[in-house]
Amino acid sequence: MVKQTAGRDQLGGFAPKFAELNDDVLFGEVWSREESLSLKTRSILTVSALVSKGLIDSSFQFHVASAKKNGVTRDEMAEILTHLAFYAGWPNAWAAFRAAVEVYNGGETGGPARPGAPDGASPNISAPAP
Repeated sequence: MVKQTAGRDQLGGFAPKFAELNDDVLFGEVWSREESLSLKTRSILTVSALVSKGLIDSSFQFHVASAKKNGVTRDEMAEILTHLAFYAGWPNAWAAFRAAVEVYNGGETGGPARPGAPDGASPNISAPAP
């Protein structure tokens, strides 16, 4: 597991205890307990919680990219967000889809959107219109 330093990098000088808890406890201890929940399941839960709260920001994009790295496929993410639309709100789902499309089209991770796809190939999805 990669050591998380985002908290210290961004908030260490202002809120050192929060930065420590973010990096060492949340991303260090909680996310490393794979014997209890897989990284894929944790990613699905985190994306779901963020959408439900309407927190579709840079941290959401980070978590969608992490979900992709943790094995959540494009089709699974589309189904997760579609399902959430009915429970978390249609506007939240629209915003989440826009971010997810960017990640799964390779914008966030810089690589092909599908395993084995030629560089620059997209999974043929586009952001929904508002």
